[in-house]
Amino acid sequence: MKSYSVDLREKIVAAHLQKNISIRKVANIFSVSKSLVQKLVKQQKLEGNLQPKPRGKPQFSHLTNADTELRELVESHPDATLIELCELFADKTGNWVGQSAMCRALQKLGLNRKKNEAEYPSRNRESPEFKIRLLGKGQTYRARKLSIFR
Repeated sequence: MKSYSVDLREKIVAAHLQKNISIRKVANIFSVSKSLVQKLVKQQKLEGNLQPKPRGKPQFSHLTNADTELRELVESHPDATLIELCELFADKTGNWVGQSAMCRALQKLGLNRKKNEAEYPSRNRESPEFKIRLLGKGQTYRARKLSIFR
């Protein structure tokens, strides 16, 4: 649910404080809950403003300022999986991070986890070895492809 506008918040607080209308009546007039009126009055008295507060919890990650460590880890272990990179990062810094956080940090740095086909010729999709591994022995690519569309 979206937060109420600052204009409405000011009208609610002004109705209670300046016009001396009770909290319940103000809540009925503006069709809001009694607790909202209490909250807004308290916020006005304590903070002096009626701006809506940011929603959600602040996000914290040990990877926010660890760009150089991540680059060094990927350079020294280019074939490491995400789990292995998480373990290596924990060994190096003492802070454990999850796989999804590691993946997002690598994407922000532009470090692609996809392997290069030049380094791994067996992953060439046109090679017979790849087709055999994909389809299994005894099947041809054309027969498999046609059977899918029937």
